[in-house]
Amino acid sequence: MAIQLPLSQTNSEIVYPDSDGQPMADNTIQFRWITVIHYNLAWLFADNTEVFVAGDLLWYPLEGNNKLRQAPDIMVVFGVSKGDRGSYQQWKENNIVPQVVFEILSPGNKPKEMERKLLFYDRYGVEEYYLYDPQKNSLTGWLRSELFLERIDEINGFVSPKLGIRFELTTETLMLYRPDDQPFTDYMEVQQQLEVVEKELQQERQEKEIVQERAKRLEQLLREAGIDPETNG
Repeated sequence: MAIQLPLSQTNSEIVYPDSDGQPMADNTIQFRWITVIHYNLAWLFADNTEVFVAGDLLWYPLEGNNKLRQAPDIMVVFGVSKGDRGSYQQWKENNIVPQVVFEILSPGNKPKEMERKLLFYDRYGVEEYYLYDPQKNSLTGWLRSELFLERIDEINGFVSPKLGIRFELTTETLMLYRPDDQPFTDYMEVQQQLEVVEKELQQERQEKEIVQERAKRLEQLLREAGIDPETNG
């Protein structure tokens, strides 16, 4: 009697989880750097509908394998539309590889873990990879040559070919600059700048209202004196 083997699981039945169960960040410093880079890049490419910027999003490079995945702290993908995604399933995105990825180190990241990430990004076609350790204020970058990711010899002052942003390492921290030389800012700084601008606009409106009120009062006094303010006499 022939025994019928169970049918293998088809690609359509494979579930690609949206979460790997790991936290986005291990501490406030790492979280702040992730959000600063993510939001500044999102602002930088806000007008380009074909640039997708994501933070802590699982990337599945191969259909049919839900174990092969990585969640870069930040990734930038040129050539795909903006929009919400539960995960980045590459075969559903015209097989476009995330071209730029960032990782922000925390004390919990082990060397072997980071080696595996580098191998993953190298194997699956990332063009630029940047690794920043805020505790040590150390930045390392890799740029794809014809065959593989090569370490960037001089990262201080380096300009990303894809993003156009510049990296500057001071003695205390990393500074990132937009193509227009404006520095990356965090949410609090942006909020403070907006509050300053709002106060200035409010003051201008008040001054304008005062001038208009004075003009109306002068016009009223002239009319009371029998002078038509709309004529020269």
